[in-house]
Amino acid sequence: EKAVNLKKDLAEMQEWMTQAEEEYLEKDFEYKSPEELENAVEEMKRAKEDVLQKEVRVKILKDNIKMLATKVPSSGQDLVTELNVVLENYQLLCNRIRGKCHTLEEVWSCWIELLQYLDLETAWLNNLEERVQMTGNVPDKLDVVNDALESLESVLRHPADNRTQIRELGQTLIDGGILDDIISEKLEAFNARYEELSHLAVSRQITLEQQLQTMRETDHMLQVLQESLGDLDRQLTSYLTDRIDAFQMPQEAQ
Repeated sequence: EKAVNLKKDLAEMQEWMTQAEEEYLEKDFEYKSPEELENAVEEMKRAKEDVLQKEVRVKILKDNIKMLATKVPSSGQDLVTELNVVLENYQLLCNRIRGKCHTLEEVWSCWIELLQYLDLETAWLNNLEERVQMTGNVPDKLDVVNDALESLESVLRHPADNRTQIRELGQTLIDGGILDDIISEKLEAFNARYEELSHLAVSRQITLEQQLQTMRETDHMLQVLQESLGDLDRQLTSYLTDRIDAFQMPQEAQ
């Protein structure tokens, strides 16, 4: 009777493992929204806990069968053979569910990381847009134009590492067919805005550099002219002081 009950327990255990495999491992999932992906992660966590909780039952079953095989070798040997198959299948099931749970957790982490990088770069784009607007109409004052140029250039010196991460994370998820529509839409919008603002910022930078160069050249010309007029003024003053007649002066002094 004990052998019959143990055989029944082995059959039930095998049936449960078959159902668990069908439910958690053979079902095709399509993750088209973050909610679907998150639900799948939580479901696989529950599946992993459920499978691991059966470990106690498997151990009890194993001990009982081995004990029976020791006491009644004739009826226990067949059960040991069946037990080994069940143990092998159980270990395989545990490994596969652990693997799938780990994979889904990694995918979810990848999605969260992508959102974080997008938030960081969006904040930078907002800052860049603000600087471009601020430097739109700068008064023709050397120090003001110079400060505006430096302010814009400080924002443009933003490293490209975050954008590289966004591209790689997004492509990894898209290649896996995970949230591909949503991610493609987000990346397209981000890249379009990045290209537009970068183009505007570089154009504004060139404009400010040209404005600054023109003002410096004009300032230099005025300085040279002022020095020349100062020299001429001192020369004419000396002529007057020495009471030199105008016709005795060089032609340019006259």
